[in-house]
Amino acid sequence: MTATGLQAGREAQHTLVRASRVVDAAGSTADGWVLLAGDVVHAVGSGPEAPAADQVVDLGDAVLTPGFTDLHGHGGEDDSFAESLAVHRAHGTTRSVLSLVANPVPALADSLARIRSVMATDPLVLGVHLEGPFLSPHNKGAHNESFLIDPSPAAVDALLEAGEGVIRQVTIAPELPGALDAVRRFVAAGVTVAVGHTVGTYDQARAAFDAGATLLTHAFNAMPGLHHRAPGPIGAAVADDRVTLELILDAVHVHPVVADTLFRAAPGRVALITDAMGAAGAADGSYRLGSLDVTVTDGVAHVAGTDTIAGSTLTQDVALRNAVSLAGRTLPEAVAALTSVPAAALGLGDRLGRLAPGYAADLVALSPALEVQRVWGGGRELR
Repeated sequence: MTATGLQAGREAQHTLVRASRVVDAAGSTADGWVLLAGDVVHAVGSGPEAPAADQVVDLGDAVLTPGFTDLHGHGGEDDSFAESLAVHRAHGTTRSVLSLVANPVPALADSLARIRSVMATDPLVLGVHLEGPFLSPHNKGAHNESFLIDPSPAAVDALLEAGEGVIRQVTIAPELPGALDAVRRFVAAGVTVAVGHTVGTYDQARAAFDAGATLLTHAFNAMPGLHHRAPGPIGAAVADDRVTLELILDAVHVHPVVADTLFRAAPGRVALITDAMGAAGAADGSYRLGSLDVTVTDGVAHVAGTDTIAGSTLTQDVALRNAVSLAGRTLPEAVAALTSVPAAALGLGDRLGRLAPGYAADLVALSPALEVQRVWGGGRELR
């Protein structure tokens, strides 16, 4: 038997979870087990011998991974926070950043207040991603152009005041007037800043990264492509080891060959996100994304009457399977892109995204075909 981390947490309820394989960013362990003490991982190991526990869960031939973290998702099933979170948690997402589309600042402040109340009772919600209003009108995607504004000091301060302790990340087009000052202001307030929804150049993106931005919002989408003489924001992000690149791996937003290329170009820095809207986990039909009408056909969402993609209907377990089967990733690589990589991008890499002592007791049990069987978040079984 091998084991680590047996000294702490004796007073908490202990649950021993066994699986055929335990997989995280560190690799894959056969015949593994994870000992939970309340809401944290107490010890991990392998072999037939294991510490005594109040409860033993034997998952048989399952693969056990850390819970998934979604940096960027707008919903699922409908616009109810509770039902949306339940949909994604059933698919393995144990920690969520709730993304808001562009709206007037007062409306965003109201949404921030609503999410503050959700966070007060639900520690699995990590905060808010403001995907707007500081976006380029020339690469707005599924955002209402009427609500897009420059990141003026007044607008930035108003949002920071309304979202204190709630705003986790914000997307900014770096070419907008005042963008670099806004990047610095948000970073100083502890907010992770992403470059996205932009027509900016390589140099403008690089300046934003030098100012403190550390994310690229859904790489390849709503930004200039990677051109051999104009590398643009994608080239700037790939070249900068400080930057994590979001990727929507639904085989719609980005071709699998391009996804594979990105994983190879930026190893350990690709975070798989859903960018999911209200149709995730639901049927085709008519939906709303912010103020815009959306039509979903064959699982693909478009702004009604246009060919503009309007988020996705993706769940993170599907992204995991796609990473392995379409993008050619090893299972530990694919799992890392859903766990340790997004956790580190939020500055939470010391407590989320690994199966190691002291980390959050977030677990996903997958069948050998990588279908979700059971889910734990903060030590509590969610499915």
